[in-house]
Amino acid sequence: MLPCSMDLELLQERAQIIRQVRSFFDERQYLEVDTPLLSPDLIPESCLEVFETRRLPPPGSKNRQSEPYWLIPSPEIWMKKLIADHRQSLYQICKCFRNGESSGRFHSPEFTMLEYYTMGANYLDSLTLTGELFSSLFTAHCAGGIDAAGAFQRITMEEAFSRWAGFDLYQAASDGSMEAEARRLGLDPPPGLDTAALYDLIFIHAVEPNLPKDKPVALIDYPAFVPCLAKKNRDGKTVERWELYVRGIELANCYSEETDAEEVRRFFETESAEKEKRALVKHRVDQDYWKVFEKAGSFPQCSGVALGLDRLIMALTGRSTIDGVLPFPNNK
Repeated sequence: MLPCSMDLELLQERAQIIRQVRSFFDERQYLEVDTPLLSPDLIPESCLEVFETRRLPPPGSKNRQSEPYWLIPSPEIWMKKLIADHRQSLYQICKCFRNGESSGRFHSPEFTMLEYYTMGANYLDSLTLTGELFSSLFTAHCAGGIDAAGAFQRITMEEAFSRWAGFDLYQAASDGSMEAEARRLGLDPPPGLDTAALYDLIFIHAVEPNLPKDKPVALIDYPAFVPCLAKKNRDGKTVERWELYVRGIELANCYSEETDAEEVRRFFETESAEKEKRALVKHRVDQDYWKVFEKAGSFPQCSGVALGLDRLIMALTGRSTIDGVLPFPNNK
């Protein structure tokens, strides 16, 4: 049996923070939604492992076959269907599940996600909105020495690689020198890694540990060679994406959402193939999902943010591990 790790005071503070988050979005006329945690198919993301379960037939059923379902790693698959139907700014606080990640300081296989989509907005608009959310929360709670007043510090991914990895990210990607740069940094990449995997290796070991810890940092304009459902910037080499770090810990991921149905279709095809090759837990993919983006003629311009609420509570309460803010931590 997992013991409860939280005293009453911290349980009350956690509840208060969640109420404040709801109030923040309610006051701005976002619609709170409640979508399924079990799904018959998922968006293919080759970097994530998921949990599978099975739906059993009822007793006496002529169909004796069980049906596979998967626990969602994010409510995105459902929320975008609602956006296509109703074109409404939405938010949701729900449980999400990711498999194959280490439990402990910053990870839990079951965690609480805050996901919100803003109509007519791009990724920079979402960054401003998220700054307003943080200002309201950090004003009301002990921030453990974090300066959350005003705008987040913004650093492009290109600048981050130049500053902390010591090379030009896009030059290395174009001339094939990424592996040599990884070795120069003392890393030992296994053979056969593609550009995106080498980038990820260098980022995790050379860039992420050096991010400023005293102020929230938004890393913006991610490389387009890393697959995701974000709109491309005009430069063609980057996408409209940011990730937010507090005390060097990733808290949120944001896109200007891709609205082109053909781009979504291509992403699903490419990532489905990667998932089939690499995933330990394979899942069904709805290959017609791209048609959601053709509803009513087009998918609306919007920007979505996925924010780890447990990690945010950890930062607000000055805890050093995610276990410290989970009522029943899964620390095995």
